Amino acid sequence: MSPSYRGLLAPLLSVYFALLLLLAPGNAYQPISDDTLKSLPRPNDDFNIHTGALLAPILRPRVPGTPGSTAVLNHFVDFFRTSLPDWNLEFQNSTSKTPVSKGKEVPFVNLIASRDPPWASKGDVGRLTLTAHYDSKYEPEGFIGAIDSAAPCAMIMHAVRSIDAALTKKWDDMRVHGRTNPLDEQEGIQIMLLDGEEAFKTWTDTDSLYGARSLAGQWDEEVNPAMSVYKTPLSSISLFVLLDLLGAKDPTIQSFFPTTHWAYKRMATLERRLRRLNQYKSASDSSDRLWFEHGSKNEHQVNMFTGIEDDHIPFMRRGVEILHIIDAGPRGFPAVWHRMEDDGEHLDLATVEDWSLLVTAFAAEWMELEGFMPGSEKRDAEEEAHGNNKRSSDHQGHTEFF
Repeated sequence: MSPSYRGLLAPLLSVYFALLLLLAPGNAYQPISDDTLKSLPRPNDDFNIHTGALLAPILRPRVPGTPGSTAVLNHFVDFFRTSLPDWNLEFQNSTSKTPVSKGKEVPFVNLIASRDPPWASKGDVGRLTLTAHYDSKYEPEGFIGAIDSAAPCAMIMHAVRSIDAALTKKWDDMRVHGRTNPLDEQEGIQIMLLDGEEAFKTWTDTDSLYGARSLAGQWDEEVNPAMSVYKTPLSSISLFVLLDLLGAKDPTIQSFFPTTHWAYKRMATLERRLRRLNQYKSASDSSDRLWFEHGSKNEHQVNMFTGIEDDHIPFMRRGVEILHIIDAGPRGFPAVWHRMEDDGEHLDLATVEDWSLLVTAFAAEWMELEGFMPGSEKRDAEEEAHGNNKRSSDHQGHTEFF
């Protein structure tokens, strides 16, 4: 292609893809079926606090730059290399002096794991981004940080493992049916396990969010190849879902941002449906109490709130859309927050397992995996035998959407 034609085509492509992105929130996915929700894999023994393959190795002090931090990072790497070999792993490294490091540079390591449609080019894929921090507090000595945020890390690990085979089936199906046009919207998924969220001494703009600040700054300046759909890795984040302080009984999840309230409502709907299907194990102090207390509100009834400082802040300030899933209701943070009691023994494991189901359901729905997840394949085959369209919007088997 000549330079002159390239110059004419680039603005047209930019407009085309901008329109796609504007349409994305309303058409990102269709609700998954009740059969799929009832068939979601459960973590079971993987969440055992002593021997569980996913959770137990994270339940240890993991202050940045210490052997405990390295051990947990190696646990994540081993998990992906053995369980999810098709995922791409990247490390983003930085160093910074802290109020307790006596002038020495402390290393911070962020792990980014991603999986994209195999035919997609770098910079052409928008990604659902599931995020948690894996570091623990410097003080008090020996602090574990189970809800903050060992359990959220394990929830994310379980969720991506649960949808990985379905991603492969979906993308194989798209290839077979010739639906790999590079001009169509491409959607991948990534997780970010961030280091250095906690303050070493007192929370300030410089003593906190070490890993998030470094990664957001680097991705904002890093430029994708020319003619890419997304200019930077930062702009390719379709939705930044941050999990924090999860694992205590009876959480309260508020909606903080009107622009992502539609996604909050999707998760609230999935919570209601999982409860209706008797898939939740955790008990509530009130039989009719829901975790997502703003699920019945619309976006005009949600006031943007940025008072909670967390890993989303450096990304939000650069224009990334945020869904902040944090247990922070009228009672404040959970009672064990930043106390030595925030350990494995004080987790409500039924709640932790229920969170893992909900995050899995949300990721499966976002990635449009209905028909490819266990539980939906048999029903779709039966529908095809009766002449139904496998991907029609009315084959879900339920009427509750919002």
